[in-house]
Amino acid sequence: GSTLCAVNQQGVPLALLPDFIENPNAMFILWKDHTAVKEADEINWTARNWGGEDYTKYIGGVYSSEWFFAKILRTLRVDEKVRKEAYSWVEHCDWIPALLTGVQEAKDIKRSRCAAGHKAMWSQEFNGLPPNEFFVQLDPLLDGLTDRLFKETYTADQSAGVISEEWAEKLGLPKTVKVGIGAFDCHMGAVGGNIQPKTLVKVMGTSTCDIMIEDIETMKDILVEGICGQVDGSVVPGMLGMEAGQSAFGDVYAWFRQLISWPLALIPEEKMSREEIEAIKKEILFKLEEEAKKVNPAESSVLALDWINGRRTPYANQNLTGAITGITLGTEAPEIYRALIEATAFGSKAIVDRFRESGVEINQVISIGGVAKKSPLNMQIVANVLNMPVKVCESEQAVALGASIFAAVVGGVYENVQEAQEKMASPIEVSYYPQEEMVRIYEKLYKDYQELGVYVEEKTKNK
Repeated sequence: GSTLCAVNQQGVPLALLPDFIENPNAMFILWKDHTAVKEADEINWTARNWGGEDYTKYIGGVYSSEWFFAKILRTLRVDEKVRKEAYSWVEHCDWIPALLTGVQEAKDIKRSRCAAGHKAMWSQEFNGLPPNEFFVQLDPLLDGLTDRLFKETYTADQSAGVISEEWAEKLGLPKTVKVGIGAFDCHMGAVGGNIQPKTLVKVMGTSTCDIMIEDIETMKDILVEGICGQVDGSVVPGMLGMEAGQSAFGDVYAWFRQLISWPLALIPEEKMSREEIEAIKKEILFKLEEEAKKVNPAESSVLALDWINGRRTPYANQNLTGAITGITLGTEAPEIYRALIEATAFGSKAIVDRFRESGVEINQVISIGGVAKKSPLNMQIVANVLNMPVKVCESEQAVALGASIFAAVVGGVYENVQEAQEKMASPIEVSYYPQEEMVRIYEKLYKDYQELGVYVEEKTKNK
């Protein structure tokens, strides 16, 4: 999602000004914020009904509450003070390079192809952003906004400029250092994980971001509906970048841990320190994983739906909720925990199926991120559910590694990203392969998961 904020004409975030220092609406809005659901629905309706081009066609045909214009519109509606003072809006990945290079005007900030294409409906085919007429029909509050945003975008192998004297001095760097164009962490992480065509890179943390690249010519007649966009150069320049993801992954397990450890909050501090309580909480997931390994999914009646933070892909819908079914008086915590792991794996399969149904070939999965490194059970279940090899990167900092790869290209060490990847990208640490018996079990359970999803979605529509 977008992590953006309102800036003044000089490109300074409003939250850094005295009048806004305590105003959350003037701060960077976190990518996982879902408060703009109504605005996203209105963008989707306008895209279908305004009488012109459907500007959502390259972002999966569905605009999300996690994205650029939905968050802008909601903020303009709820905060008059921000509305009056906001000159433009900037993604965090664009503001940092602008800050480091000493940009003095919002109009001079170089915008990331990655952020603009996946979250702001920017496309070369549209000659930039959707036109003012589209936004006026959406809401007159947006009249004239595009004139203060951007038309051009830049790929992450390009330079945003040279570091300013101020920041060279602060960081102890030479004044000749080049600063690269920004991009989203997951897209850079995919590059650090050595993304290649026909490989899905899953960035597995609190949520997931699923990244693919493919030859532009191969994709020229393919529009993948229900994903988070397909953008020329958003991941690797010269290739079509595609993004999907799950609104909650590690957060699902963290929620369950918090749920079952709630009684710890009742212990007086004189009997157990906060540090001791936190240590117990950390141990809970490890114990749950050990016991969950013993659960036979063919014998368990517990089934879960992973939409506890809405659904990002396929077809973004943040109104949806999760579910746990099949519990009895005999159900224990590890059985529910395993069902939650299986639910997130089924959510991953729904994404893979969406790509394949659209004609995109996937042969293997590469995983990066905290969950991939910490939970062998999770990775084996994903391999079984997807019926594909799942390979975990050795690097614990694949996102930073991806940024380093782009920096090496910007700095002239390597000619292009592919060459830099060959020398710098993370090797594979461990691979998980499908287990035939478990594949058969999960094929049946996945159908049950789909049926549960249909039921929950229908109930949501009828509310």
